[in-house]
Amino acid sequence: MSFFRVVLTDHTRAVKHWYKEVLGFYNPLSKEFKLKDLDKIKWYLSNWVQLSPRVEKLVKLNNISL
Repeated sequence: MSFFRVVLTDHTRAVKHWYKEVLGFYNPLSKEFKLKDLDKIKWYLSNWVQLSPRVEKLVKLNNISL
């Protein structure tokens, strides 16, 4: 079963080996997409974080306002 974590990581590091924080998850079988703490994610986005293209698409598809 496929299950993906949405993580905060430095772009210079490999995601599989190191990440700072798990921000949410995505289950492609059930199409379930959840983010843990929207306020914290909004803070990250206002300071120095960019969403990956895939996560940005999932946010738009699920009508999550960030």
